[in-house]
Order: sequence, then C-alpha cells, then structure tokens
Amino acid sequence: MNIYGIIILSAIIIGFVVDFIADNLNISNLKKELPKEFVGVYDDEKYSKSQEYTVVNTKFGYITTVFGFVVTLTFWFSGGFPWLNEIGKSLFQSEIARGIFFISALLIANSIIELPFGIYSTFVIEEKFGFNKTTAKTYILDLLKSILLSVVIGLPVLGLLLYLLGNSELYAYGLAWLATVIIGLIIQYIAPVVFLPLFNKFVPLEDGELKSAIFNFAEKVKYPLKNIFVMDGSKRSTKSNAFFIGFGKNKRIVLFDTLIEKHSVDELVSILAHEIGHFKKRHILTGTIIGYIRLAVIFCLLSLFIHQKGLHEAFFMNDITIYAGLLFFGMLYSPIDLFLSIYSNILSRKHEYEADKYAAINTGNPEAMINALKKLSEHNLSNLTPHPFYVFLHYSHPTVLERIEAIRRVKTEK
Repeated sequence: MNIYGIIILSAIIIGFVVDFIADNLNISNLKKELPKEFVGVYDDEKYSKSQEYTVVNTKFGYITTVFGFVVTLTFWFSGGFPWLNEIGKSLFQSEIARGIFFISALLIANSIIELPFGIYSTFVIEEKFGFNKTTAKTYILDLLKSILLSVVIGLPVLGLLLYLLGNSELYAYGLAWLATVIIGLIIQYIAPVVFLPLFNKFVPLEDGELKSAIFNFAEKVKYPLKNIFVMDGSKRSTKSNAFFIGFGKNKRIVLFDTLIEKHSVDELVSILAHEIGHFKKRHILTGTIIGYIRLAVIFCLLSLFIHQKGLHEAFFMNDITIYAGLLFFGMLYSPIDLFLSIYSNILSRKHEYEADKYAAINTGNPEAMINALKKLSEHNLSNLTPHPFYVFLHYSHPTVLERIEAIRRVKTEK
C-alpha cells in the first residue's frame, strides 16, 4: 500500500475511532436527574424515554457504522474498484458514459445496502418512540421520487462535470466550479415550487391570529414577507420544525403543521423571529459565500490529485480516469472535510446564538423563545445533556440549555 492508501485508510480508521469515543462519552453523560430548567416540562417517564431514544439511536449507529466500515474495506481490498471499472469498459466506449456507470453503480449499491437500515430506523425505532407516521406506501413513493430526481438531475450534472474535468486545461476546473455554483443556485431557486411539492403539500397559512402576529412582526423589523406556508410534516413524523428555503420570488417560510399544533402564537412568532434573525444577520449569505469558497478550494485541490497515478494505485486501479480520480480524491479529502465541518459547526452555533438574541430582543418576549425551545426538546425527545466533545464534533446548534442560558442573559440585560 502506498502513501495515499495509508492516508485514506488511516483517516477512515481514525474517524471511526473518534466517533466511537464521542458516542460513548455522549451516552455516559446522560444524567439521571432532570435538569431544573425542565422541571414541569418533562415528567419522569418522558425524560427516561428521551434518554432511551438517545441510547437506542447511538447503538443502532454503531451497527450501521461498523457494517459500512467492513463493506468499504472489503470492497476496496478485494479489488472491487478495478473490477467495476472493467465492467464499465466492456459496456461503454465513452469515458463519460463509463464514469456515469462507475459512480452510479457505487451509489446504487450503497443505497441498497443502506435501505434495510433506513427501513428499520423509520418503522421500528421511530415507531417505538411514537414519531413515525410514514406508511409503507409513502416510504416507497418517496424512494421512487428520489430515484427519479437523481436520474433526471444527478446524471446530467455528473456527465457535465466529467466532461468539463476531462479537459486537460486548468481553466476546466474553474468552469466546473462555476457550473456547480450555477446549477446549485438554480436548484435552490426552483426547489420550493418544483421539487418540495413532490414530497409534501404546502398551503398558505390561513388568516387568523397567528398570521396577523407574524406579519405584524415582519413589518416591525422591515422583513419583506409575502406569504407563510404550512407543510404536512405530520404525514411522516410527529416531530416539529420550521425553515426558510429559496430566494427571490420563490423564497418561502415554512412551518410544519405539527409545530403549529404544539406551540402558542407568541412561541411561533419567536421561532419565526429566530429564522428572520438569520436573514437579518446575513448568516445565510455568509454561509453561502463560505460554501462557494470551500468548493473552489476543493476544485483547486482536485486539479492537483485527480490524475495522480499513486492515488489510483492505492485502490488497485491501473487505469487513470477522471471518474475514479474524482471518487478517490473525495476519500483523500475526507480528513480535511472533517476539520472544516468542525469549523462550520462552530460558526453555525455562533449564528444560532445571534439569531436567538435577535428574536429575544425584537419580539420583546424572551420567555416565549425559551418556552418554544423547551417544547421542541420535549416533543422531539432531545438529549438535554450531550457530552461537550460530541457537541464539538457534531452539533450545528448549541445545546438547548446553553441556548436558554444565553437568552436569559439577554433578558437580564434588558
């Protein structure tokens, strides 16, 4: 095994070990005593259930991770990559066609392997804890729609990237970056009106106290709000959420129907104020720019490694191809991506604090935001006491207790 193989294998093993340690620390940090902040929100049974939910999901994660680890290494060291490449060569003359076949076959195989775990998670674990509302029909239709979108959108985009990267000139990588950015923007723009309605129903929020309160707040903070949509999240789960999506005339604020059912008007306004806070504080713009810069760095590094013979030899490939190099570079890049994801999570947690503060100040009702966070935690069986190391690695949001503490400081400052 050459240096590339050693680096990639070491990264896989280290990542596996680090995640295992973090998971175990997270479980060991579960507290028997309910945090005082949540007395009256959780009863003993619900708190015990939330901890069991964390443990069950963590142990299930062990199984899926170990299985994926074994399958990856078995395929790699049994010569799976050159074997698949030879099949592609026997079927297609065009390197772009071979590349689409090579990468698609691996993605399909991975999806098939993951399918039983997804079914178990949805229909056993989520069902056991009272979350699942997905029927077998809905699950199958979602799967078929996802496959359709992958074929209609994913394959042409992959073909375009392989075509651009097949050009030996360095500017080809700049074009590939530009094409990826443009396609991403187009998808983001049309997603609210083209893709999301394939999976869920979106209806405008009906007139009433909630709609008036939200529009009054938006007018107060000078946020251009045309409409608010309610999504039938209850079709699949009892869990609650709210999100912004799209931009321009297709920009939408979406509330899950489960969220509306479980929260008061003041709490829902606070949740929306938090989301508006992200917009006002330019968190979305900042994240987008950072994402494009990160993507540009990836393409620059890709140009240095994609044709490296040693990178291909690490996977027992004698042929040097764009499509295999693209895949192998992704595995080589994974250690860098781990560190960047940690930085992204740190930045995201900072943004969440700022959005919470914005909501608390501009609604003039910090307690409503605190109550909303408590209810969301209770309804979703959130882990109230995650280990700091686990939070450092995986959390894009501060813990709920940290968020409540920060909001109370805002309340004190007022």
